[in-house]
Amino acid sequence: MTTPRTLDLSNDVQRGGAFDLIVVGAGSAAFGAALRASELGARVAMVERGTLGGTCVNIGCVPSKTLIRAAEAVHRANHPRFAGVTAQARVEDFRALMAEKRSLVAELRAAKYARVLAETPGVSFFEGHARFAGPGRILLSGTELRADRFVLATGMRPNVVDVPGLEETGYLTSTDALALEVLPRSMVVLGGRFVALELAQAFARLGTRITVVQRSRHVLPSEDDDVAQELERLLAAEGLNIVTGARLQSASRDGTNRVVELERDGERIRIAAERILVATGRRANTHDLGLDLIDVELRSDGTVVVDDFLETTVPGIFAAGDVIGDPAFVYTAAYEGRLAAENALGTAKRTRDYSALPAVVFTDPQLATVGLNEKEARARGIEVDVAKLPFVHVARALAARDTRGFVKLLRARGTDRLVGATILAPEAGDLIMVPALAIRHAIPVSALAEAFHPYLTAAEAIKLAAQTFTKDVAKLSCCAS
Repeated sequence: MTTPRTLDLSNDVQRGGAFDLIVVGAGSAAFGAALRASELGARVAMVERGTLGGTCVNIGCVPSKTLIRAAEAVHRANHPRFAGVTAQARVEDFRALMAEKRSLVAELRAAKYARVLAETPGVSFFEGHARFAGPGRILLSGTELRADRFVLATGMRPNVVDVPGLEETGYLTSTDALALEVLPRSMVVLGGRFVALELAQAFARLGTRITVVQRSRHVLPSEDDDVAQELERLLAAEGLNIVTGARLQSASRDGTNRVVELERDGERIRIAAERILVATGRRANTHDLGLDLIDVELRSDGTVVVDDFLETTVPGIFAAGDVIGDPAFVYTAAYEGRLAAENALGTAKRTRDYSALPAVVFTDPQLATVGLNEKEARARGIEVDVAKLPFVHVARALAARDTRGFVKLLRARGTDRLVGATILAPEAGDLIMVPALAIRHAIPVSALAEAFHPYLTAAEAIKLAAQTFTKDVAKLSCCAS
């Protein structure tokens, strides 16, 4: 495997102020910062105490989506949608599946991180824990490194709820779950947001009996109720037990099982399972960087406070990626890293633009969103018209015998301007870019309704949803508008 270059520290200590920029971290945001700084001709140090590549490639996007796709293959084989077709699948060797996942992670880490770093001019990599010793100075394994500019890109870690007995009972984080060698017979998943739901459905499809526990009234509480309710219904139809409106009171052991006790509407509920997966959010990795010594301001969850230019409360120190909080996506982290480097090293500063930011929850069906939903529009005092198109009206879905989900478009009232879209569909993540581009480039809703969309494609659902503002699509022929 190609390894990143490690600099001879002695030369830089003698020279003092050896770097134009020091990047703390080695994930997506850190690489975005380092690569952009290299393009600008800067001399950069990247410091990482853990595994090169950060969350996404090692313990997040890549391993989880690999497991999700494997689970989907098993599920589809066991649930053929066409008459006269029979099939059956089972997980015969879970260890082999997980080994294949690890192999892909290693390949991508080598190709997209180690090799890229080794071939990037002006960037040197250091292994070790960086801690600020004062303004412009960090200590690394007892050696001092100096720079006038820094980018903090240390990411996040799973946040574990403080519940009596949980620590003693034992639990899995998402990181642990993605490293299992034995498929659990049963699992209680604490949490109801995207990490919890993605892993819950994947393990359920692989053969684990799953109970999801969420304290709010619905899973994905930031989404509109009709969206969350429909996803709950579809997951429950696959056999997942979803308990909402419940608060975790305690955890304990009962023989080989782990037991959680919940309170819901004054009633006590006891659920036993082989494993407990805690997926109750994440917390920033800022607790041991010495940020208190230089007065970098943090929020209560440890995330770094930054301004519109990604600069912290200390001039010259910038931050990017998950460590600054939402939106915590790998693609926004890379974007923020590049922006932070530009703002740190350049004369003209730019602000973030998230006016049309798409997001995907990789359940099946997927949930993809961009812009505002109804809840957010109400909170901002924006009146909207809503068009909702069930996939039962989409010919591609009928042909595939899979009409799960819908497209929901929001138009600013009295205008032809699209302000939000939500798509619940098997490949919603591939469909969301059409409304995302429409919002970003102010393409009118009427233009979406009139545009050519190939027949039979899932993308035709966007056209039909746009038409729903003015027409009853149930009364249209297949191709006529």
